[in-house]
Amino acid sequence: MLITKTIQGLLIPVSLLLLLPSETVAATLGICYGRVANNLPPTSEVVNILKTNGISNVRIFDPDPVTLQSFSGTGINLMTGVPNEVLPSLASGTPASALQWLQTNIFAHIVPSQIRYIAVGNEVLLKDPFYAPHVVPAMVNIYQALKTLNLDNTIKLSSPQAASVLSKSYPPSLGAFNPSLRSVLLPLLNFLRETESPFMVNVYPYFSYTSSTSNRISLDYALFRSNDMVQDGTLMYGNLFEATIDAIVHAIEKEGFAEVGVIVSETGWPKGGGEAASVENALAYNENVVRRVAGNAGTPKRPGVGIEVYLFDLFDENGKSGDECEKHFGIFGLDGIKAYDLRFNSAN
Repeated sequence: MLITKTIQGLLIPVSLLLLLPSETVAATLGICYGRVANNLPPTSEVVNILKTNGISNVRIFDPDPVTLQSFSGTGINLMTGVPNEVLPSLASGTPASALQWLQTNIFAHIVPSQIRYIAVGNEVLLKDPFYAPHVVPAMVNIYQALKTLNLDNTIKLSSPQAASVLSKSYPPSLGAFNPSLRSVLLPLLNFLRETESPFMVNVYPYFSYTSSTSNRISLDYALFRSNDMVQDGTLMYGNLFEATIDAIVHAIEKEGFAEVGVIVSETGWPKGGGEAASVENALAYNENVVRRVAGNAGTPKRPGVGIEVYLFDLFDENGKSGDECEKHFGIFGLDGIKAYDLRFNSAN
């Protein structure tokens, strides 16, 4: 089936959009608002922090009613998550029950026009593989519910995955999905192609660097400041962020889904709690990500194709489990003052 999109009255195959000038694809910068903490400011104050800093796109990880109500009418666009543990009931139900879930948990608290994406699960294949078989069936039911409301063209569905879904990522042209995950990823990619929705991936060069064996990944390469370029055929890579995205793109194309775009649903760098985790490095990393979004730079494989990126995280989350650094990704302090001088408004 040929997927087309109407631009200025013309029906254009989606696959050809990759060849159009950069201005046809707008780069968007957002931020993740994680709430695994017991000391966060009220959401009403959070909204003021976001507006003061010109941030108009936010990812939340669950449809908390108070959070949604606080964002309602603010003009801030949301990506809202469906928790992993909800997937089985949505998958085993019907479009009608999915519609009831949407109405009760999301649209009763915020107008649909402020919802850009619904992220169905998060890193299911990495964190909760038990739920993996339920991802696409849940998405299908939610999609049918959105069609009932005539919202299927304005609210897109995806399921953010960790970059570890790749079994090969170096060089990027060898990017390939883990064969053991194809039974879930191929139906997901097919759904995304049919609904003209993006593949969402969480990209963390920090963890790639700290888990790298034999120092194959240098800190400078992870922080966008390497003088040594990685050559991959005719393309040159100076940082791990773009190399990871292009490895995902190559993996998607190898499965026959070149029409599917990519969104970075999380990326960031901790400012404490681990090796190479510092304010200076967090600023260096996030500043370079913002600069690339603002410049609509794309990647070496898809130059000029703007990448939508969500920085992680708005605040530190003192309730996070795992390594100590997991608690220290916050770009803002609890008082709303930036932990470091990162400027957002140049990207939107």
